[in-house]
Amino acid sequence: MYDLHDLVQMKKPHACGTNKWEIIRLGADIKIKCTGCGHIVMMSRRDFEKRLKKVLGHVE
Repeated sequence: MYDLHDLVQMKKPHACGTNKWEIIRLGADIKIKCTGCGHIVMMSRRDFEKRLKKVLGHVE
């Protein structure tokens, strides 16, 4: 699955062109941060799991 500070790839790319996001909050809602422009998005866990393509790894 996924954990805090994991890099994930979503199905659709962000407007800045990057498709990698870092998970910065876990709970009923999940907050992710774009690795390209730094934009932060918060969505429900259900929406996140529906839009998730794959887990890329852990941020050091």
